[in-house]
Amino acid sequence: MRTNENEVHRDETAMRDKDRAMTRSVLWKLDVHVLPPLALLWLANFIDRTNIGNANIAGLPQSLQLHGDQFNTALAVFYASYVMVELPSNWILKKMKASRWLPFLVTIWGTVTTLSGLIQNFSGLIAIRFFLGLCEGGLLPGIMLYLSTIYKRHELQQRVGIFYASASLSGAFGGLLASAIEKMHGVGGLEGWRWIFILEGIATVLIALVSALILPADIGSAKFFTEEERSFALNRLHASNYLVASAPLSEPSQRITESTTGLEKSAEVKLEVQTTEQAVAVHQEDELFEWGEVMRGVRDPQVWMTSVSYGGIIISLYSFSLFLPTIVTGLGYSGETAQLHTVPPYVPAAFFTVLVAYISDRVKWRGPFILMFLPLTIAGYILIIAAKTNTQRYAAVFLIALGVYPCGPCILSILPNNSAGHYKKATTVALQLAISNCGGFIATFTYEASEAPNYIRGHSITLAFVIVAWVAMLCNVMYCLWENKARAEGRRQDNLIKYQELWDSGKTRAPIGDRHPDFRFTL
Repeated sequence: MRTNENEVHRDETAMRDKDRAMTRSVLWKLDVHVLPPLALLWLANFIDRTNIGNANIAGLPQSLQLHGDQFNTALAVFYASYVMVELPSNWILKKMKASRWLPFLVTIWGTVTTLSGLIQNFSGLIAIRFFLGLCEGGLLPGIMLYLSTIYKRHELQQRVGIFYASASLSGAFGGLLASAIEKMHGVGGLEGWRWIFILEGIATVLIALVSALILPADIGSAKFFTEEERSFALNRLHASNYLVASAPLSEPSQRITESTTGLEKSAEVKLEVQTTEQAVAVHQEDELFEWGEVMRGVRDPQVWMTSVSYGGIIISLYSFSLFLPTIVTGLGYSGETAQLHTVPPYVPAAFFTVLVAYISDRVKWRGPFILMFLPLTIAGYILIIAAKTNTQRYAAVFLIALGVYPCGPCILSILPNNSAGHYKKATTVALQLAISNCGGFIATFTYEASEAPNYIRGHSITLAFVIVAWVAMLCNVMYCLWENKARAEGRRQDNLIKYQELWDSGKTRAPIGDRHPDFRFTL
């Protein structure tokens, strides 16, 4: 008897060891084939979006004879078209395939960026910025939705952290590239700022074409997997989503909650087994578009709380990246020296972005890390407002970057973790970004040239929004705690009845998703 038990134990241990080895192999292959091209796409995105800040101190306003708020207006126009396309882009992502759609977007905006080097006046700048936003708006929501379809919930943020850290590094590369390219002033009869757009745009197109060759459309079609690995990868993803992918089978089907009507224990057990046998799963690759799922996303309270929070973060993030060259110039540096001094603040920010993302997946926290790190940004803005010397102001810039950049992957991972059902998740992810990116309008008018070199008003406005971001995130964390407690206490069992009625009436064929009372929100 003991021998049989030992054999069973050895078999179970061997099976667990094999599963762990297979999991490591699958994740390694996904990471190698997915993260580098996404990191390059996001790097290109951020460089292309911030190169206008570098062009600003390289002579663009003088060449185009800009005056007043015209430069800020050109920046704001970008966000007008940017937020317009985020939702529709995510709705069609599954049909178009992320491996084709995302590189296509990047190719188009790389072309538009290249054409930015040919503009001759304010009208041309406005037109180029509008089309640039139209092309770029779908990238980040698309990346987040794509990653959430190939990684499990709590494998996501460390992957987001890796490609998001490239945005931090892009701030460094943007300054270095601009510094080098600006020296081409006069080549071909073009000013240095024009070459910044032309060369970085061409590089973006090349990155997109390479990415299109590497990115897999989904796990099922990934050519780098063996048949065994592909089957294992699909099964582990489906197993992790089994609860939220469940749906009734019959028309009308047996009531899910019938086992709670006072039957004897034996009858309950029998019914639960029967329900399990009859349950079907609507996986993300099988789910069809429904406007009801879109409205579920729009009505989700977490969308609005995280959008307000991310909006405040974005105001800091965008104004920081767009105007850091101008801020550094105000600290007493100019020309190439100013470009090079924009590099160092991004280095610790990139390191902590990846570190926090790794720890966050381990402890399954998102919002609490934002509550920990945003106070660093708040302290940075207070210091830069109160600073009396250039050294103090430059030190404050490090604090601002160190606090705000690690928050990005945290807040971007909340809704992919807490939304289930493909089209609900597609909606929540894109809507969060569409709402929060409206902060770009505020960011572009926060720092005005007339306030140089201290920018007290700009820093004060940004500080206020960062504080609002912290409060909104606190509200979201408290909401998740409250909802998880209600589910643990059985106060959300009626979600099963409501969903059953929708299914029986033919109003939905989507899975139950995050409505399932056993689903728990990530803080």
